[in-house]
Amino acid sequence: MRILLTNDDGVHATGLRLLEEIARRLSDDLWIVAPAEEQSGTGHSLTLTRPIRLRHLGEKRFAVAGTPTDSVLMALFHVMKDHRPDVILSGINRGANLAEDVTYSGTVSATMEGALAGVPSIALSQSYSREGLGDNVPFAAAEVWAERVLKPLLEEPMAPGTLVNVNFPAVPAEQVQGVRVVRQGIRDYGRTQIIQRTDPRGYPYYWLGLGPMVQTPGHSTDLEAVADGYVSVTPLHLDLTHEPSLEQLRARFARP
Repeated sequence: MRILLTNDDGVHATGLRLLEEIARRLSDDLWIVAPAEEQSGTGHSLTLTRPIRLRHLGEKRFAVAGTPTDSVLMALFHVMKDHRPDVILSGINRGANLAEDVTYSGTVSATMEGALAGVPSIALSQSYSREGLGDNVPFAAAEVWAERVLKPLLEEPMAPGTLVNVNFPAVPAEQVQGVRVVRQGIRDYGRTQIIQRTDPRGYPYYWLGLGPMVQTPGHSTDLEAVADGYVSVTPLHLDLTHEPSLEQLRARFARP
């Protein structure tokens, strides 16, 4: 099995080193093509207005001066064009990618690009609490549980145009409750906060604060699964069509 590893935290990130260590238990044919610098929050963006530079760091290891999507495209259509990967693993991200995070996340977007190219793709992210800021994010849950989650996922065929989003809870490995396959959640967008501060020169600057999550019956979303101490596994698909609205809109435009 040929595995491509990428991420959005950058080619030298702790989470990518951990993912490489875990992936080597699954295959000895690993390739790394990842952003040269952190690209968190870039979403599914492409670099179109400047050149993309590629640096060869070592055997099967490359850094891309661009986004996670750029990195996957460079891997599939340049670096690995004659020996495409069997699977793409993206992460392990420093911080969760839950609910609507998937639309902003470079980690998840790398797997979206893989899914578009027909390559089975899995995104992995490690939640953390306020105590785990900066370079002190603990990856203990991911370190112990990633292989347990990946093996069944790699044995299960993926439907075309789909990917899998995995999140590890912010608890010690021994406190992980297990694995839950759940749907994507959504936070209360209306309660998003804009936090204003003033810099030393007297100019305002702002931080974006996330709204609280919406509780669902049976705690059936990725937000709640991770909050309850479970590893969340969520299958996603690239077709954003809202099926129930199709007939309604067709009927509306059929009226005189």
